[in-house]
Amino acid sequence: MFLAMNRFRVLPEATETFEEVWRSRESHLHEVPGFVSFHLLKGPAAEDHTLYASHTIWADRAAFEAWTKSEQFRRAHAGAGQNKPMTLGHPQVELFESILEA
Repeated sequence: MFLAMNRFRVLPEATETFEEVWRSRESHLHEVPGFVSFHLLKGPAAEDHTLYASHTIWADRAAFEAWTKSEQFRRAHAGAGQNKPMTLGHPQVELFESILEA
């Protein structure tokens, strides 16, 4: 199993819009071999942002890497950045390989 996570620091006034963008977007993930699941998580709020994390689970790293080079990836990210700024900076990407499953 392979997990890819993006952490976003969303501006307080943009949380509803941020969530709606994710709810309404076409991800095309289900079209890609090796895709297992997607989650958008809402974390703690600080004074200047609320933490969100999107994460996808893949069969393995090769499936994730194939996604990043696919036409589906390009289509899913085609509109990125067209909304007014909602975050403090770029998302932080974190990649994990499973070494133990119970």
